[in-house]
Amino acid sequence: MALTCTYLPEVLCTFPAINDDFMREFKKTVDLGFKALVRSYGDTLNQMMQPLQWFLNWLQDLFVSAPWFVFLVVMLAIVYAVSRNARIVLGTAAAMLLIGLVGLWQDTMITLAMVTVCTLVAVALGIPIGILMARSDRIQAVVNPVLDVMQTMPSFVYLIPVVMIFGIGKVPGLIAVVIYAIPPMIRLTNLGIRLVDKEVLEAADAFGSSNRQKLFNVQVPLAMPTIMAGINQTIMMSLAMVVVASMIGVGGLGKNVLQAITNQFFTIGFLNGFALVVIAIIFDRTSQAYGRRLQKHTEVIHG
Repeated sequence: MALTCTYLPEVLCTFPAINDDFMREFKKTVDLGFKALVRSYGDTLNQMMQPLQWFLNWLQDLFVSAPWFVFLVVMLAIVYAVSRNARIVLGTAAAMLLIGLVGLWQDTMITLAMVTVCTLVAVALGIPIGILMARSDRIQAVVNPVLDVMQTMPSFVYLIPVVMIFGIGKVPGLIAVVIYAIPPMIRLTNLGIRLVDKEVLEAADAFGSSNRQKLFNVQVPLAMPTIMAGINQTIMMSLAMVVVASMIGVGGLGKNVLQAITNQFFTIGFLNGFALVVIAIIFDRTSQAYGRRLQKHTEVIHG
């Protein structure tokens, strides 16, 4: 006979949830408290984010207003300088020309500006936090659960607090993207530094290196391939989050994808999604090539 609620006491069939009135009051108290916090400190937080807004606007205007051929030449030069791979450069040129031919050049520039700023912010915050985690097991024990929450929380949830604090616009979208994309940067920085050979650190100690000298002259250079992998993952996650962030005012390719979903335009959605994939592949191949170069350089030094 199947064990169903028909044959069991009601107390075993209905989960003993917390009283509805209590939960209603609890939610109301938390929401009102957060709104009061926003009213008290919202203007201060907005002023703190103003330089980020200026930088994003400046970079976006630079990318959009630059002649396409000038931007393409500069981009190819950067790709070659980083990857030293002619095939990646040719692939980048073909992909960017294809994006321009289908009329998505300007939207791609807006998205590139957003991803660039998000990546710079994530790297600037993530590397120091990762270093602190690598130098202290106690800090690692505190930060790891926070990173777990950040990586498993549905991405749409990040939009709620940033919109309440900053409203609709590019900065709240940027903040949401950074929150979503920064965990790999922190984790892989921490991992890379912890994986540095202890014999190398002992040799540095033998030469009288201070902790600061060991960090910047030994640990960070040897951990750089792993840190580059973190940057690669941060870029990928930033591109993935751009579409979600378009719901709160972030323009570019993400906005077009959102409009295509709303209006059920398959072709528009596919083309803009394809452009995002192309950008992701360019960043991925370029950063991986640079990581392999760093790995070979590290092995030569370590050997």
